Amino acid sequence: MTDMNIAIAGAGGRMGRILIEAVLDAPDARLSGALDRAGSDNIGADAAAFLGKPAGVPVESDLAKGLAGAQFLIDFTRPEGTLAHLAYCAEHGIKMIIGTTGFDEAGKAAIAAAAQKTAIVMSPNFSVGVNVTLKLLQQAAKALAVGYDIEVIEAHHRHKVDAPSGTALKMGEVLADALGRDLKDCAVYAREGVTGERDPSSIGFATIRGGDIVGDHTVLFAGTGERIEISHKSSSRVTYAHGSLRACRFLADKATGLYGMNDVLALN
Repeated sequence: MTDMNIAIAGAGGRMGRILIEAVLDAPDARLSGALDRAGSDNIGADAAAFLGKPAGVPVESDLAKGLAGAQFLIDFTRPEGTLAHLAYCAEHGIKMIIGTTGFDEAGKAAIAAAAQKTAIVMSPNFSVGVNVTLKLLQQAAKALAVGYDIEVIEAHHRHKVDAPSGTALKMGEVLADALGRDLKDCAVYAREGVTGERDPSSIGFATIRGGDIVGDHTVLFAGTGERIEISHKSSSRVTYAHGSLRACRFLADKATGLYGMNDVLALN
């Protein structure tokens, strides 16, 4: 198999560095470029300098330079950055792996439109384990549709800027869809004061932020006399990088289209 030429966005961040290391370690991948925001101290530095073994790939803020020769861009940055990269990639046929979360409806629409010009895998979580968990939640929700209250509890590090997490929201969407509901109508994101009795059709969310928690997610099905909990706990971001590479391999023969990790893992 010909090496996949992969560029990494957010090259100076924690996730960016993990992605760079994963690409360099993959036998079927080549680091072709690295991007960071203009003004970053990393601009001009070797993308792999933090590993002590330079890759010969400078970090760029200019998209044309950073994406020259790239077949794929893996982007785990922020919505505004990802959308700027998206326009360039769509115009130049560069396939995208989007792990960024926090998009508004306009941002999601822009990604769907770009997928008519290039192939994209978008997921709030690229962990293989998380995506298997989503499939289990779908099955559990159907079986526990009556008599069980559903709560989604998530915990992340103190630096995470959006809440609930994209993964928690995806879990909510999967649960609501399995129950024939619309998450917009049944989600409860905050409780304070005299709230009254719980609406049995609601899906509740609780958010924890602190320390260096990589990502913990638990869905609680609380019935009368029993509770069922389905949990996934991440101890390393490496799992997201490995899932991203699987997504690149999946897109290798795709020209256009918007896909999710269910497609990559054949969980549909």
